[in-house]
Amino acid sequence: MTLAPPVHERGITTLTLDAPARRNALSARLVGELTEALAGCAADDSVRAVVLTHTGTTFCAGADLTAPPEPAAFVALMRAIVALPKPVVARVTGHVRAGGLGLLAACDIPVAGPEATFALTESRLGLAPAVISLPLLPRIDPRAAARYYLTGERFDGPEAARIGLVSIAAEDVDKALVPVLDGLRRASPQGLAASKELVTATVLRGFDQYAEDLVTRSAALFASDDAREGMTAFLERRDPSWVL
Repeated sequence: MTLAPPVHERGITTLTLDAPARRNALSARLVGELTEALAGCAADDSVRAVVLTHTGTTFCAGADLTAPPEPAAFVALMRAIVALPKPVVARVTGHVRAGGLGLLAACDIPVAGPEATFALTESRLGLAPAVISLPLLPRIDPRAAARYYLTGERFDGPEAARIGLVSIAAEDVDKALVPVLDGLRRASPQGLAASKELVTATVLRGFDQYAEDLVTRSAALFASDDAREGMTAFLERRDPSWVL
């Protein structure tokens, strides 16, 4: 299993990415298991909200380069999170890289701890943050997007909060989550669904308008010579040929 069994407590279902040896990388299997689990949450009236968290020191390292999901399947997963009629809270106490930021951006209320770090490393692999732009660009500061898309620099939780990637950067994640989860438990299911529909409308329009083009663009990038060199260099723990 790459996803731990769901845990349900007082209306909150926790889904835990549980492949720490692979840094919870987005394999085809993990994407499929998480998509199925979210569908189960959507159909279960006892679920008021979902918490997405992780084991190990990494929330999600991006695509699993040895067993990557189809871009369309990953897009469908991100859209399922955005469109789920129940809030999705991300509890992040580790590193987030590349496609992991798309998973994070799809969530409604991401909360990051002091160990969390973030980086959009695609440009360093000969790629681009193509499909993850669908939930990411509508939610983060445009100038910050330009900087971190282009440079691949690493940044911390307070910076992630400043640019809009996370809702809260806290020293104690679980303490910060207490009022959030309490607020969700006090809201009616109808009120949550209708409110979420308002705040995600723009993001969903982007999926409907641009997903097909970005999936095509992503596939072309992954098939390119630059990407082959970038991913080979990454796996061999060396600099790619273009580094000056």
